[in-house]
Amino acid sequence: MTRILPGVIAMAAIVVASNILVQFLILDGLLTWGAFTYPLAFLVTDVMNRVYGVGPARRVVVAGFVTGVICSLIGSQIMLEYGPAVPLRIGVASGIAFLAAQLTDVAVFDRVRSGRWWRAPLISTLVGSALDTVLFFSIAFSATLAVFGTAANEATAWALDPMPFLTFGPMAPLWVSLAFADWLVKLALALVALFPFRAIVEKISAQPV
Repeated sequence: MTRILPGVIAMAAIVVASNILVQFLILDGLLTWGAFTYPLAFLVTDVMNRVYGVGPARRVVVAGFVTGVICSLIGSQIMLEYGPAVPLRIGVASGIAFLAAQLTDVAVFDRVRSGRWWRAPLISTLVGSALDTVLFFSIAFSATLAVFGTAANEATAWALDPMPFLTFGPMAPLWVSLAFADWLVKLALALVALFPFRAIVEKISAQPV
């Protein structure tokens, strides 16, 4: 456990920071600052996977999941003018998306870990982040998955309002624009994260990737 403790701490810090920064909107509400910190969770998972293997990487993911559940429980008790800071639907969506996406990242990374150094982290992050985006936004906001009760559904009903896609395209539910913008950020960070991935792995393992 001691050897993966830095990974556990990093993952927990990213989850906590993302839960706080998601409250701050940018670009006319299409994104939050949390969209730029959350994808770093894939970087932590991939570093742990490359250096220590699948088992330790999964334990780091579980630590992040538990941290996220705790954050959601705390957020559900913080009442703002429009309701709880973390509505039930969003809390459930966040937990399911995180766990499924991160474990998928671990599995894909392990399957393609041979070859060029960038292949496994890039492919696993792209697959995991796409799954994360689909699961979170569909569970949290889609009208077809409104199975959480009237109060929970009403708390996220604002995301169903029709808006121009990405503020300039055809009309679509707001959550579709939010999901697409979030996915674009994940794609960009998947590429940027390759550089710290290589540097961190080489520092920990004391040998070239």
